[in-house]
Amino acid sequence: MYSKKVREALEKQKIGVGDIISIKTTGSEFEGTLMPNTEANSEDAVIIKMKNGYNAAFRFSDIKLKKLGEKREIPKFPSVKYERKNRLPDIELIYTGGTIGSKIDYLTGGVYMLTKPEELLYEVPEISEIANIKVNNLFSIPSEDMSSSEWGAISKEVAESLNKGSRGVVITMGTDTMHYASAAISFMLENLNSPVVVTGAQRSSDRGSSDAFMNLYCAAAVAARSDIAEVTVCMHASSSDNACNVIRGTKARKMHSSRRDAFRPINDKPIAQVTKDGEIRYTAGYNRIGEKTEVKASTGFEQKTGIVVAHPNSDPSIIDFFVEKGYKGIIIEGTGLGHTPVSISHKGFSWIENIREASEKGIIIGMTSQCIYGRTNSSVYRNLRLLKRAGAIYCEDMTPETAYVKLGWLLANRKKGEVAGLLQQNLRGEIKGRTEYGTFLV
Repeated sequence: MYSKKVREALEKQKIGVGDIISIKTTGSEFEGTLMPNTEANSEDAVIIKMKNGYNAAFRFSDIKLKKLGEKREIPKFPSVKYERKNRLPDIELIYTGGTIGSKIDYLTGGVYMLTKPEELLYEVPEISEIANIKVNNLFSIPSEDMSSSEWGAISKEVAESLNKGSRGVVITMGTDTMHYASAAISFMLENLNSPVVVTGAQRSSDRGSSDAFMNLYCAAAVAARSDIAEVTVCMHASSSDNACNVIRGTKARKMHSSRRDAFRPINDKPIAQVTKDGEIRYTAGYNRIGEKTEVKASTGFEQKTGIVVAHPNSDPSIIDFFVEKGYKGIIIEGTGLGHTPVSISHKGFSWIENIREASEKGIIIGMTSQCIYGRTNSSVYRNLRLLKRAGAIYCEDMTPETAYVKLGWLLANRKKGEVAGLLQQNLRGEIKGRTEYGTFLV
């Protein structure tokens, strides 16, 4: 927001945001569109967008302003609606926001979320030859603002769509917590017998390097053509536009903050790859579409489920804190094979008693590894056996994120006496029978 003196000067000359102005400084003159001020700038800085597309800031006390023209019409992102073709399968696109549904605001230069998913489909006309798409604009929020409530809402929409006859469903969302969401939707959808594909983008849809359109096209191909009866994540397989990986929803993880190939299968192989031409090449086993069943959305989630990290010098009373707050389940990100400090010489650092006391009070304590790849094992070292005896449940090769989601879902949807056992059982491909070195990808 501009300061009072800047606003008064602008109002005096009847200059508003979006108007074309000139700014004179000592020996120079600049022309551009007046931009809003943001919290990143001084209130006394006047911001303009110049013809070259760059924004420039000028100290108000050093310049003279002059209005040159009225507000420019802001370019609109074009949209399209497809006509239904009887020869093609019907799929539904559930739009929830995120970078895949974002674009540059040509006025401010900032990124904001589209409100019409049809704007996104405009750039992917090839989808019209894959499937008839029904767009469900569920909500438009960044994934970091999603909670289990949104996961449940998405799952209910998916179940309803499939039960009404959709061959498959594509879900677009932000990537930051996509691996949490894909795991949650995997557990929440029971009796799934159709492809459900989660996709997104690392770069907004109007950037030249955007991955949005290829990801969306490949996801639509999986939903319309594959026989995968699972929830999957479909994102770039490499930094090039060659193919997308189809990753099991409970085995996906975001491994890079900005690369287009940020998502990797953890302790697993991609189920398939989809070429930029829509060809599906299967690379690993998966659940196949079988006899038609009604999909059930079991969307309960125990909010009192948490994740804690064990590290050198960590205070084990963090477990007590969660217990005092009424938590029902805790996932520990242990080191290596699933360790926490259990030192005899430094008893204040030992987690043993805290875990034992929590377990005796009925709290489910799951143990995962910070190593990402590989699996936990309670039998290799003495300290691991001590932790298991204290009540820690070793979560095999699940990622901490998947274990957290699974535990929260189990606590809300299964009988209390069943949860500990089910946490160690494979329900949605989240636990592999063995870990192969070939699944270690960088």
